[in-house]
Amino acid sequence: MDRRTFLTGAAVATAAGAVPGLLTVRPAQAAPAIGSPAPDFQAVSATGETVSLSQFKGKVVVLEWTNHDCPFVRKHYNGDNMQALQREARDQGVVWLTIVSSPPGEQGHVTPAQAQELSEKRKAVPAHVLLDPKGTAGRAYAAQVTPHMYVIDGAGALRYMGAIDDKPSANPETLKTAANYVRPAVAAVVAGKAVETPVTRAYGCSIKLAPQTT
Repeated sequence: MDRRTFLTGAAVATAAGAVPGLLTVRPAQAAPAIGSPAPDFQAVSATGETVSLSQFKGKVVVLEWTNHDCPFVRKHYNGDNMQALQREARDQGVVWLTIVSSPPGEQGHVTPAQAQELSEKRKAVPAHVLLDPKGTAGRAYAAQVTPHMYVIDGAGALRYMGAIDDKPSANPETLKTAANYVRPAVAAVVAGKAVETPVTRAYGCSIKLAPQTT
């Protein structure tokens, strides 16, 4: 049976397994498989550009699902942890795509102007902030929580999916001792090597996707 808890009004979830006190979500759509082609998608950026995953073929890509009101996301941004990863990725020629799948009326939803303001305020440096209010990209990747992280190689294959680190807590103090999963995954993919831990348990605030329309 699913166990539920709330942090500052936000439901918390983990993907691919239960953690005591957290909500385990059963995805309506199976997550893409490691080593298989990463699902292509198209979304409009906060600056009005139409961006597709396929346009970055030949480059390593990181996908970061986010919700600026989520306490877990705040931990990583307030501690400059997420921005540090973004800067490191940029310096290695890696494309970082931050994705907001919260629809209007749900926690984390932002307008293009709000998304740009958040990036400036937090000194975030993704290549693009993509708005996915219909949840198309979110469903394609079975993204369940924020942050939920994915690393894709230059051939378009998924090489990592899961958590940002091994500390499923909103406490900023845990950043001091956390083992980051994304940094070594990116380093391995850039070097053309296998990712040592390709799948981990994602943790954070559950993503409320917009209802699917037929």
